[in-house]
Amino acid sequence: MLRGHHALNRRAWLTRAAACLAAPGALAAANVPALARASQQAAAAAAGGSLIQVFGKASTAPARLFAAGPPAGVLLACLAPERLLGWPMSLSDDARAWLPPAARDKPLLGRLSGRGSTVSLETLLSLKPDLILDAGTVDATHASTARRVAEQTGLPYALVDGRLADSPAQLRQVGRLLGLDSRGETLAAFAEDALAAAARPTTGDGRRPSVYLARAADGLETAGAGSINAEIIEAAGGRNAALTGRPGVARVSMEQLLAWAPDWVLTQDRNFHRLAQTDALWRTLPALREGRLLLAPALPFGWLDGPPSVNRLPGVKWLAARLRDGQDTGPGARAQELDDALRFYRLFYGVTPARATMRDWLDGRA
Repeated sequence: MLRGHHALNRRAWLTRAAACLAAPGALAAANVPALARASQQAAAAAAGGSLIQVFGKASTAPARLFAAGPPAGVLLACLAPERLLGWPMSLSDDARAWLPPAARDKPLLGRLSGRGSTVSLETLLSLKPDLILDAGTVDATHASTARRVAEQTGLPYALVDGRLADSPAQLRQVGRLLGLDSRGETLAAFAEDALAAAARPTTGDGRRPSVYLARAADGLETAGAGSINAEIIEAAGGRNAALTGRPGVARVSMEQLLAWAPDWVLTQDRNFHRLAQTDALWRTLPALREGRLLLAPALPFGWLDGPPSVNRLPGVKWLAARLRDGQDTGPGARAQELDDALRFYRLFYGVTPARATMRDWLDGRA
């Protein structure tokens, strides 16, 4: 999704509110700072407010679904893989192997939202979707785009707001929108359990360990505090070490990283993980010298990001357990962690990895 900076006028707001699936509650305003806005969204969802805006008239059980961007693609593949028309992003063969069987061989269609839309309105019309759906953080620009596409094509367009903390509400509400109430409730219950388990204090004194999220093969791309790309750090009980001064993805220098001196370095990039273990400069960081480098699983989608959708639910529990630094490493805790991860794959992706494979993923060995 693209981000905009234009406030909605009263009439536009009322139009959006009338289109929501649930009458009480409204979406947070477009320009509230990221962390405060996330808290408002979670409170609204908990109070029964709708995270969904629909432009146009959606059928009660839409059978042909177009995902406007990667987060929506993951959300729809988990809820209704057989109805997904295709993928908005390229997927490797390794990723496809762990997808729901009904969605595994769906074609690449391209994205409608975000920078560099790759789908024309003519192509969109030729696909004849019953519903276009986009998910992520919603602002005035997203609403304007959705309204324009719905008016120009006559196709209903749903925007699903929310961040990681809103995953249970997203799953329930999109499940209702698709006529899949029971499926949405099942996945939402898992999401609630995962977020609640990660919310326990990570250290005995309540201190939040600092975590640097290393992106790209050189590790010098990161996401600042408040960014949707790094919100898993706070959700797992950590503190984002990247003091970039703004949310969003940014390039940083090794000098900045040494000054931040994170307690942990976190990545889901296997190439960087290999580099960091042998590179002399990276090993000047105390976290690296003391073995506090974490490699998160990344199939079929990243457990940390890529994209920022419900694929992060196993990641938040995985990261929280490791930030507790030894508190959750007993045989019972490790067995439960393995069972929970396998259950996520069965419920959300319809596949069951071998226990040895999942254990290797959890321990950063594969």
